[in-house]
Amino acid sequence: MNKSRTTRWILLALVVVGSGYYGWQRFHGETQETTTNNVAQKGARNPVRVNVATVEKADFPVYLTSLGTVQAFNTVLVRSRVDGQIDKIAFTEGQLVKQGSLLAEIDPRPYQAVLDQAKAKKDQDEANLANINLDLQRFIKLGEFATRQQLDTQRSSVSQLTAQIAADVAAISNAQTQLDYTQISAPISGVVGLRLVDIGNIVNASQQTGIVTITQVEPIAVIFTAPEDQLPDIKGAQGATPLKTIAITTDGKRPLAEGTLAVVNNQVDSTSGTIRLKAVFENKDHALWPGQSVSTRLLIRTLKEATVVPDEAVQHGTEGLYAYVIDQNNKAELRKVKVSQSIDGRSVIEQGLSPGERVVTTGQFKVQPGTTVSIAVANSEPAQPKVQQE
Repeated sequence: MNKSRTTRWILLALVVVGSGYYGWQRFHGETQETTTNNVAQKGARNPVRVNVATVEKADFPVYLTSLGTVQAFNTVLVRSRVDGQIDKIAFTEGQLVKQGSLLAEIDPRPYQAVLDQAKAKKDQDEANLANINLDLQRFIKLGEFATRQQLDTQRSSVSQLTAQIAADVAAISNAQTQLDYTQISAPISGVVGLRLVDIGNIVNASQQTGIVTITQVEPIAVIFTAPEDQLPDIKGAQGATPLKTIAITTDGKRPLAEGTLAVVNNQVDSTSGTIRLKAVFENKDHALWPGQSVSTRLLIRTLKEATVVPDEAVQHGTEGLYAYVIDQNNKAELRKVKVSQSIDGRSVIEQGLSPGERVVTTGQFKVQPGTTVSIAVANSEPAQPKVQQE
């Protein structure tokens, strides 16, 4: 009897719980549906304000980016080729000098004396030669009255003095060269650095310390690296025309100069898996300076009529990249996209978008699929960085 009553109470409790759960589910579903409908109606009444851009077809340059170091095209440590005291410094530190310009002057007096001595010796030997030649002519006129030995001796003396005069000419040339070395001139055109000696110091041809360093900055070179797997693309593109290379500040905001790729190194660095490259720039405005660090862009190829959008249109989600496309009714549609290249605020879309479509560039956080939007600004250009006024 008690067991039967207990069973009835259990069944009754199950019925009550089931009825309550069914009612709760129905009430919750109606509430959620009502909320969704209210949001949709509110979205229809109050469109979300966004900025959009038009998907374009355009030529898109493909660059290989890297970091590089500016290197002087030629660097010369100017040193003295003779010994002596510095009498004059003819340059200003940091000055741009031309090839052949006077840089310094060494006391020339000892070398001038050697030159004068060599010239005097030549004059003496020429006078002796003239006298020996006269004696030879006299012996020849004597005919049979002069012995053969006398004639041979006289001719030998003429030859000896002729050779001595040739040696005198060489000595004069050497003395003149040594004297010229006292005028130290710029071997190349370029910018002089800090002075390494002062007036009054003694310099020697054998010492390693120079007088000044000259760096050639017109033209100038930039050394940078590229991954070895990019080498086939570089070599393939280089065969047609010289590859355009752009030097940019390390923050990537300001282009400095444009040049061409000049050298691909003859071997790959096996430790880093990179190949060294050298680009040459005219550098007329001296925007590049030896030792400066720059970013580089090497133009590998140009994609013709690529599908291009501003970077702001491409969003990152849990399932990959996507963009919001605005249809003719100003409703948002979520579209998965695939990006192949991106630079300077523009991205190339391989899949997901077509030219002419409108994509949201700002305000995506307020947009959901199906949201009605109002267009604040229609713009197809990437956003430009703002320049702060000082």
